[in-house]
Amino acid sequence: MFSCILAVALFGLALVLVGISEKKNKQEVKEVELLDALDENGEKTGRLVKRGDVMEKDEYHLLVHVWIKNSKGDYLISKRAPNKKYPNMWETTVGAVVTGEESLVAALREVKEELGITLSPSKGKYLFRIKRDSPEHMDFIDVWLFNHEIDIRGVTCQPEEVCGVKWATDGEIKEAIEMGEFMNTFTYLDKLFSDGGKV
Repeated sequence: MFSCILAVALFGLALVLVGISEKKNKQEVKEVELLDALDENGEKTGRLVKRGDVMEKDEYHLLVHVWIKNSKGDYLISKRAPNKKYPNMWETTVGAVVTGEESLVAALREVKEELGITLSPSKGKYLFRIKRDSPEHMDFIDVWLFNHEIDIRGVTCQPEEVCGVKWATDGEIKEAIEMGEFMNTFTYLDKLFSDGGKV
């Protein structure tokens, strides 16, 4: 009887250890994200770079900025988590395009991961690409706009990335930038807001 109980206990312990090991492996795999190195024209060089590693001189990587707009003309913005660089600052959804991934797929993935929102590709539009060329930012940015009605009470924030969301008008976003509450890295906002953000 005792041997049976011991066997069951050991089996249970083995399952727990396997589960922990699998979870750890999944986390390690998730942490190692590879990005395509791009040249000055935005073309892939064939070199892969681990996310977070320093790019070579004259190398860039691709980001997506995803703007979500409702029928009132408000934009959904999110607040950076306290543990992140530039904590508690407001921004739109931003993320890196990993190797083998298309820009649109990255945009949909980032919004799903950070906000728990499933966007419809048919409600989105690629607006334009900009290039940043500075010691701090060596990248290309694909800017996307989605027309979508969202009840923010149903948003599920990824705690490591986001600690809040709200709707804001273009005027409120500009005012937040002036007050130092919104990330001042979105140099294209006049272009985004000028045409009313139509999809």
